[in-house]
Amino acid sequence: MLLLECPCCGVTAEETEFHGGGEAHLKRFGPGSADEEFESYLFHRENPRGVHFERWRHVNGCGKWFHAARCTQTLEVFGTYPAQTTRPPEDLLAKIRDKRPGWSWRDFA
Repeated sequence: MLLLECPCCGVTAEETEFHGGGEAHLKRFGPGSADEEFESYLFHRENPRGVHFERWRHVNGCGKWFHAARCTQTLEVFGTYPAQTTRPPEDLLAKIRDKRPGWSWRDFA
């Protein structure tokens, strides 16, 4: 069971209070984009073994979207941050690097 903290309202709860929304920090393509770009956006997702950045919504609380960094192997949650950011905060990236030497955000950017 994951424990997530909503950065919008500060509530910490089990994952059942939230709803996963897939991979975070995707470039979204919509009407007017090339077919290949739109197909890539709709169907091609990362599913890494290790650190992963995801979108979550606090459905049984404030209803707002946020991002979470977690490990898909151990289910460790490194932290959460507002969905309006284009990249994870530096302190969160440093925390991940401390626990996973050799890991780099550039692998995901």
